[in-house]
Amino acid sequence: MLRVVVMNAKGGCGKTTVATNLASFCACQGYGTALFDYDVQGSSSRWLKARPAQRPPVHGVAAWQPPAAGTTRAWQMRIPEHTRYVITDTPAGHAGLDIEDRVADSDVVLIPVLPSSIDIHSTADFIRDLLLEGKARARNKTLAIISNRTRIRTRALEKLDRFLNSLEIPVIGQIRDTQHYLNAAEQGLGVHELKESSARQDAHTWEQVLEWLQAQEERRGAGVTPASLALPVATGGPSH
Repeated sequence: MLRVVVMNAKGGCGKTTVATNLASFCACQGYGTALFDYDVQGSSSRWLKARPAQRPPVHGVAAWQPPAAGTTRAWQMRIPEHTRYVITDTPAGHAGLDIEDRVADSDVVLIPVLPSSIDIHSTADFIRDLLLEGKARARNKTLAIISNRTRIRTRALEKLDRFLNSLEIPVIGQIRDTQHYLNAAEQGLGVHELKESSARQDAHTWEQVLEWLQAQEERRGAGVTPASLALPVATGGPSH
């Protein structure tokens, strides 16, 4: 089982988009998939409720809620047998113990980031916190970035690319700036499940992400230390 947590302290960067599309894509490949929602806004939980019954199922846990009367926290957080991927959606503003807990519960940390100066600086600070407060290096966790709402050949994307290259943390996918993701979210679907032919190119992003995750499974099975955690991280953010 591979545990994937989607995190970034900056709000609105696309954590739920990543979590729901990755969970649905894994499920559609026939893998047992669970989606944990730690965000009190409950966006991933609403997505799960909207998901059509005929679609491949995703086991959902509203982890931000207290357990129902007569049940324990352990029962609420249980994972079905034969689950291969556990995807965790997190709220904005993680700090201190929250970061440490979520990192401890994960194998891979996926960090969505938007191509804007504010988001880039915020993400640089957050990655520093992952390594210092979350102890990601000491705990042998793998970090990766997914860039969100990208448009080709823009200054913002060029700045984002420079920033990511400076971190030397892999970028494993780019989410296009398209209405397809909003349409999919409203229907409880992944973008790859939409009928529109124009959405097919977006499915390739999630193929890439899943292939990368499966490579991490193989590395961990072979006892290989994640390369991304042995690299330095700039703490001052990107230059303008």
